[in-house]
Amino acid sequence: MLKNMQSKIQPSVTLPVRSKLLPLVISAALVSLVAGCATQTNKDPLEGVNRGVYKFNDVTDKVVFKPVATAYKAITPTPVRKGVNNFFNNLGSITTVLNDLLQLKFAHAFTDAGRFVINSTFGIAGLIDVAGMDKIQQHKEDFGQTLGYWGAGNGVYLVLPILGPSSMRDTTGLVFDIYTTDPITYIHRGGNVATSNWMRGAQFIDKRTELLDAKDLVDDASLDPYAFARDAYLQRRDSLIADGVVSDKAINDGFEPADEDKPVPADPAK
Repeated sequence: MLKNMQSKIQPSVTLPVRSKLLPLVISAALVSLVAGCATQTNKDPLEGVNRGVYKFNDVTDKVVFKPVATAYKAITPTPVRKGVNNFFNNLGSITTVLNDLLQLKFAHAFTDAGRFVINSTFGIAGLIDVAGMDKIQQHKEDFGQTLGYWGAGNGVYLVLPILGPSSMRDTTGLVFDIYTTDPITYIHRGGNVATSNWMRGAQFIDKRTELLDAKDLVDDASLDPYAFARDAYLQRRDSLIADGVVSDKAINDGFEPADEDKPVPADPAK
């Protein structure tokens, strides 16, 4: 009788366990790939492809996304835009809390979890940043930062279609975060595809609106916007991983300086 019971119970236990272990195994394999890529001296071996994707993104942005974001900013009252931004930032707190824990930053995890609870309740689903009004500090963590915290290098630099600058490590982290802690993903899995698509589109436009001035600055400030965006992205990620402490690695990133950054030789006649 005991054997019969075990034969009935075992299939129902083994399958869920394997389904839970599979993402972890895949993640571990990807981390190993990232660590191997980190030893490369040239961090942008795919520059030719990346520049092509960058050009595609730039044209698409100028034709579609920037006009939409500009119109959204022009016609939407500031309090409404602020509420939408607060809402998506609050959803991102779930990702931050998990990665706080994975980095053993327990004090940060407690603070960020508290922010999420306060804003989700008293802040009407996060539309109002009540925790910010109380001066509760906000952190931003993702799995790409977690991999970097535990020593994984950037790997090769990547420019993703539509999404923009990334790296092998950060792309791995993005997939992990979307799979594990993104509420919009769970809404999609629950069958509410239209709602999840609407939310994803609104999230993208909200983020693009935040970057309106920054994108114009990149285009105006650099002779090579691609190189400027690449270097700025990698240095910013190093800074985030180090919690704002800029390392020598971030300053000397292994790329050749742009022509406008090279020192001008002194005039021997002077």
